Amino acid sequence: MTTTSSPRVMEGLQTLLRSKDLVMALAVVLLVALLIVPLPSFMIDLLVILNLGISIGVIMLTMYVAHPMDFSVFPTLLLFITLLRLGINVASSRQILLNGEAGNVIATFGNVLVGGNYVVGIVIFVMLMIIQFSVINSGAGRVAEVAARFTLDAMPGKQLAIDADLNAGLIDEMQARERRKAIEKEADFYGSMDGATKFVRGDALAAIIIMLVNVIGGVVIGILQRGLPVMDALQSYALLTVGAGLAIQVPALLVSAGAGLIVTRSTSDQSLANEIFGQVSNFNSLAVGAIITGLLVLVPGLPKIPVLAVAVALGGAAFYVSQMQKREIKAEAAPAAVGPKEPETPEEMMEMVVVDPIELEIGYGLIPLVDENSADNLLRRITGIRRQIMSELGFVLPVVRIRDNLRLQPQVYRLKMRGQEAARGELLLDRVLAIPGSDSDEQIPGIRTTEPAFGLPAIWILEADRGRAELMGYTVVNPLSVISTHVTEIIRNNAWNLLSRQMVQEMLNQLRQKAPATVEGVVPELITLGEVQLVLRNLLRERVPIRDLTGILETLANNIAATRDTNILSEAVRQNMSQTISSLYRDESNILHVFTLSPQVESLLRNSLSSADGSLNFQIDAATAQRLLTQIGRQMEEMARLGYIPILLCPRELRLALRRLVEPSLTNLIVLAFSEVGSGTRVNAHGMVDLAQE
Repeated sequence: MTTTSSPRVMEGLQTLLRSKDLVMALAVVLLVALLIVPLPSFMIDLLVILNLGISIGVIMLTMYVAHPMDFSVFPTLLLFITLLRLGINVASSRQILLNGEAGNVIATFGNVLVGGNYVVGIVIFVMLMIIQFSVINSGAGRVAEVAARFTLDAMPGKQLAIDADLNAGLIDEMQARERRKAIEKEADFYGSMDGATKFVRGDALAAIIIMLVNVIGGVVIGILQRGLPVMDALQSYALLTVGAGLAIQVPALLVSAGAGLIVTRSTSDQSLANEIFGQVSNFNSLAVGAIITGLLVLVPGLPKIPVLAVAVALGGAAFYVSQMQKREIKAEAAPAAVGPKEPETPEEMMEMVVVDPIELEIGYGLIPLVDENSADNLLRRITGIRRQIMSELGFVLPVVRIRDNLRLQPQVYRLKMRGQEAARGELLLDRVLAIPGSDSDEQIPGIRTTEPAFGLPAIWILEADRGRAELMGYTVVNPLSVISTHVTEIIRNNAWNLLSRQMVQEMLNQLRQKAPATVEGVVPELITLGEVQLVLRNLLRERVPIRDLTGILETLANNIAATRDTNILSEAVRQNMSQTISSLYRDESNILHVFTLSPQVESLLRNSLSSADGSLNFQIDAATAQRLLTQIGRQMEEMARLGYIPILLCPRELRLALRRLVEPSLTNLIVLAFSEVGSGTRVNAHGMVDLAQE
């Protein structure tokens, strides 16, 4: 019977331990039991040692975590540890008053640590309480309070920065959601720490009160119930009470120190020890400290050996730091001495002749942006941009070559497409860019400039002014985000020019593997590869995604017998993609906000529509065209003022010619045909282009 039940018992214990929630519930029950159920002396010894071990583990953990958020359960854990200490206090007090003893651990603290002198024990106990209550806990509580307040104040600015990165395509919706959750978690953590420090403060007060009650109660019990002399009763019960207080409050002091460490930590990728030694390892300070300490030998009366020992230790540390710095300098200089490899073979020479589709040149002052040892660098941002373009537009962006160019100014970068400059900008790596919002009336000191991606007025400010700028309504981004946003926007506008025939062929090859019937018999039998490329370019030119390559090819196959004009074919593809096009611009309420043409303008444009040169255009005089563009520009400004994307909705037969008319001067205008509005999409017209208004 015993043999059969033993494995079952072990199996039941293993099942119990696997259930973390059940273990936590059992721990809470045990904490409550400490306050009610009398415990034997050996259990008190076990609990006191457990309390000490947990406290040491907590302070070690606070030193090794790299981010405070990695130990976000600390406030809750602090409450459990406080309850454990209070339970041990009550259990030990009950044992002292009932039996005149409380286990070997408490007796050791009373007899060995304070030499059996209860007066010395009381003094040391009070000193520990003052250190914990007035120094460590008070400082940690104040730091947590200030951190919670500043974290809450900075939340709106951080949310705006996340929205800016999301709109710029640097992060996706999932990453934005995770970053918002991290901000909320940080605010909750510091708020909880502010409240959790009050538990420790109350625990310190409770320890003092419990000690006084135990001493008074013990003396009364010793005199009245046991008949002991006053001094014997005081020596016995006071010594045990002081031992219990020290055994419990020394771990409490460690936990309070851990709370102070975690709220004063700044975000870093290193442990506390590596961070401290890395920042205090300064040769000049160590060498000067060694010299000044050595000169103290000349002061009469000071012991020579301790002074010389400290001076030698500081001098040895300075020498070690200097040697480490020399090795780091040699390690950094070694790769630079190799230099770039000169082309030797014909293949390597041909690589220098071929023009890269996209090339980003940076001045030597911006080289730190491509540091591979940095957690966030330009190379990782470029990878994110390629992923974003693939998700948005549906084609793989070519490799972006990053090169340093000594001919550029140190802080200048230049983006080239097919060998020609497409954009350039300037960055200040020691500052951040603050972009004012609609309600940012107050000015902030800095270097005025223009945000390169969208041409908005902006200010280069110091990192120290970031928090103030965010509270004033500015959107603050670092230089790496500035160049990433600029590159992303330029690539979006020029994606059509980057779509080569080789890319189209690779896309068709991939589609042929998944849906062979879509490609076979269409390319090149019905339509050539070049014609497919022109249609896809037309779509990308107006930022229409080409992810649905299957639907595009089917539409081309159905319309190729009627015309081979790639512009007309592109319009046919757009009609079949009405749901996709509508989803790009409608709001969350499924409403498409537009402005339209007046009936008179529609009639004028229909009568002037001509395809004499093989392409659709309007045969109107320059004055009428200018008046039309002016009125369209006014409607665009009104749409922008209302916070909507400027969209002109017009008849299908006018869309292509109207797009060609406005493209050179009104690049931000979206021109849609009535037939491109998907089913279920509601249209809200906010204005009308009317030449009679002039």
